Amino acid sequence: MTTLSARILIIDDEAPIRRFLRVALEAEGHHVTEAASGRAGIEAAALTTPEAVILDLGLPDMDGRAVLERLRDWSQVPVLVLSVRASETEKVALLDAGAQDYVTKPFSIGELLARLRSLLRDRSAAAPQGAVLRVADLVIDAGNRSVLKAGTAVHLTHKEFDLLWLLASHAGRLVTQGMALAHVWGPAHLEDSQYLRVFIRQLRAKIGDDAGNPRYIFTEAGVGYRFREPT
Repeated sequence: MTTLSARILIIDDEAPIRRFLRVALEAEGHHVTEAASGRAGIEAAALTTPEAVILDLGLPDMDGRAVLERLRDWSQVPVLVLSVRASETEKVALLDAGAQDYVTKPFSIGELLARLRSLLRDRSAAAPQGAVLRVADLVIDAGNRSVLKAGTAVHLTHKEFDLLWLLASHAGRLVTQGMALAHVWGPAHLEDSQYLRVFIRQLRAKIGDDAGNPRYIFTEAGVGYRFREPT
């Protein structure tokens, strides 16, 4: 798979992990900057304007979440969090604070690189006029709000299409429950997770997806959903 070169900032206090990541990222053609503390990472982000940040939560001078919040004061750079903290509550809090994705330690370099590739894609939840996404045998056309599966039209309601487009336009990336609810139903419905579950079930039925063995929509329990990446 061809990967575009990007400027990547690693903020992690463990030198072996930074070296491991640098070798893997440079082998992919990326340009790497390292920082061993939260404050150094914030300064490096300001000086190098990275295109993505890999952020460890367990930093010596400040919590990684505080670093994320400081970054979000002035930058929307995609942030991939590394953490040994695996609870759903912690993950949701980080995603709500502005992280785009997370990888739980210990992690495989293949998984991390795949998540990073997804972050580096310039995707938008907004549907530009005429945009068409093709994933396996699905063709999703934002211009006329239509969906084809294996050449046959799939009839979706307005909100079903909005939800499908949100997921597909973030293919490979995590879409949190809060993000989906705010985008499709509005900020007043952030607690209405039952809406989302019902619509995900309806979407799966209409596009021929199986929750037990999904082809398109993958559930991250208690956190959100990922849509299959184009192949």
